[in-house]
Amino acid sequence: MYKRIDKNDIDFLMNICGKEEVIVGEDINEDFSHDELGGVEKYPEVLVYVNNTEQVSKIMKYSYENNIPVTPRGQGTGLVGAAVAINGGIMLNLSKMNKILELDEENLTLTVEPGVLLMTIGQYVQEKDLFYPPDPGEKSATIAGNINTNAGGMKAVKYGVTRDYVRGLEVVLPTGEIINIGGKIVKNSSGYSIKDLIVGSEGTLGIVTKAILKLLPLPKKEISLLVPFPDLSQAIETVPKIIKAKSIPTAIEFMERDVILAAEEFLGKKFPDNTSDAYLLLKFDGNSKEEIEKEYENVANLCLDNGAYDVFISDTQERNESIWSARGAFLEAIKSSTTEMDECDVVVPRDKVAQFIRYTHDLQKELNVRIKSFGHAGDGNLHVYILRDGMDDKTWELKLKESFDCMYKKSRELRGQVSGEHGIGYAKKGYLHESQSEPYMNLIKNIKVGFDSKNILNPGKIY
Repeated sequence: MYKRIDKNDIDFLMNICGKEEVIVGEDINEDFSHDELGGVEKYPEVLVYVNNTEQVSKIMKYSYENNIPVTPRGQGTGLVGAAVAINGGIMLNLSKMNKILELDEENLTLTVEPGVLLMTIGQYVQEKDLFYPPDPGEKSATIAGNINTNAGGMKAVKYGVTRDYVRGLEVVLPTGEIINIGGKIVKNSSGYSIKDLIVGSEGTLGIVTKAILKLLPLPKKEISLLVPFPDLSQAIETVPKIIKAKSIPTAIEFMERDVILAAEEFLGKKFPDNTSDAYLLLKFDGNSKEEIEKEYENVANLCLDNGAYDVFISDTQERNESIWSARGAFLEAIKSSTTEMDECDVVVPRDKVAQFIRYTHDLQKELNVRIKSFGHAGDGNLHVYILRDGMDDKTWELKLKESFDCMYKKSRELRGQVSGEHGIGYAKKGYLHESQSEPYMNLIKNIKVGFDSKNILNPGKIY
């Protein structure tokens, strides 16, 4: 059993962080009882804003000695309840640790605190003619949140995911000890890769208090293609052919007409084209227009050969921003069209994407529930949303479970995985157990015990 927070604990926290940084009980804002989707709700007993690694270390040491659960928290933009204090206790808010500490242009690294926002990193390095490639849709997320979920985003098809850009980490362990793993080195075969265990661990193994990120030179030119198709199957079935043609776009997104219309209404502005049932949206980048033209011309011709109606080329910054701002608004647009929603963040092999989406169309009719989707066709990561609309509590609970059960079963049949980039958290852990073998889950459990024998750091998540 975990210890309940008492006056002595509050006094300790105020002594470490200052009275103004400690919020107790009913004074805690409702926002901290849930994450972005809000499906999982539970208040911490105390919310603490930390300002440096030493405070995090002292609080973790005290919590470990006193058996108090601790939940690390950033901006709360997660979608699976990973930053919700399921067991009460202390919520550590790291959003005030938001300094950019060092830009090393010789080694092409950026060292940051955990609360720095993704959009801040992007703007900062771009001014230096550099580039941080991971590009999740939620730009107001913190970098530690991205690290904890191994966030991917739209550019993963060419550049990879967050794990590929984390060179080093400073981590506070559940015991309060501080370790530094990795660094500015490019290669490392020195024992187990603890760094890669921390990335994607959803705050269950340690608390990231500093990160060294790999940067790239900023591509000088970007061009986007918006490609309308008669139907989604035809659009998505073109994607493996694009990849096979070796003209790798930076991003390959799929979308359907109804989601575009929702985004138009939400943003109050028109998409370049909304007349077709399905679209691929592709981005190419490089150092010259000529270099990119060779790439995109091959892909444009390939799309036309595979049934595309047309290819709209956006070769100015203004046009690119218009298209991609609409794509970035899809989640909020869908959310604004209903009373509540939940997400199935599956990833399947590229050549199975069309099959999975066709299945969701059939499921929508079978279960009489609205299902909307969009996603990263280039890496098989699909964002499928089940919408509540006017359902009462009991019906919604039943329809949601039926929808998830069916979709996760289908993803297993297609040799996919439960989550492509949003993680498991609390909401999806049952589906992880169903999709993985007992020996695999035992390994997960034993890794957790190795880091956190008292199970006080973000308990109740993943396994």
